Amino acid sequence: MQKPTLQGEMIVLRPIRADDADAMWDMLDDAEGNRLTGTTRVFTHEEVDAWCAGREAAQGRYDFAVTANGDDEYRGEIVLNDIDEDVRCAGLRLAMRPAYRGRGYGTEAIELVLGFAFDGLGLHRVELDALSINTRAISLYENIGFRLEGRRRDAYRDGTGWCDAVMMSMLEDEYRAGRVSA
Repeated sequence: MQKPTLQGEMIVLRPIRADDADAMWDMLDDAEGNRLTGTTRVFTHEEVDAWCAGREAAQGRYDFAVTANGDDEYRGEIVLNDIDEDVRCAGLRLAMRPAYRGRGYGTEAIELVLGFAFDGLGLHRVELDALSINTRAISLYENIGFRLEGRRRDAYRDGTGWCDAVMMSMLEDEYRAGRVSA
């Protein structure tokens, strides 16, 4: 399956490639980023290399590298996964390398992927969960139009303790209503 490239105002989302592995490793080596995304597994370089090399052929998901216009450097990733064509829903996740957080790349990446999900794939629902300790991400998702659905208590580790998963979603009609007023 040919994976698309999505063009935004300041970013380009392109399929993740094998040569993104070193930059992805940089992202996975960030302790605070791992904490805020609930990543507890330790990956090997070989696993990261193989994962990046296999993204183009992966079915039921779209793994995009976040790059800036005019620069192909991997700044982070946004993924539309667990696509259910019958129910017309998918999951969403976003992770940025430390040096590229807080610059608006994530906001634009989410907007581009939502357009692709609802207009390109004809989905009805996009869902995600965020760790309750990641208030910045929760605020970002709310500002884009995701709605709170609930919590899964103590769903993730936070060091030696626990934190909740905040479940959020956006429906197709909410997406369209948000674009009319934007």
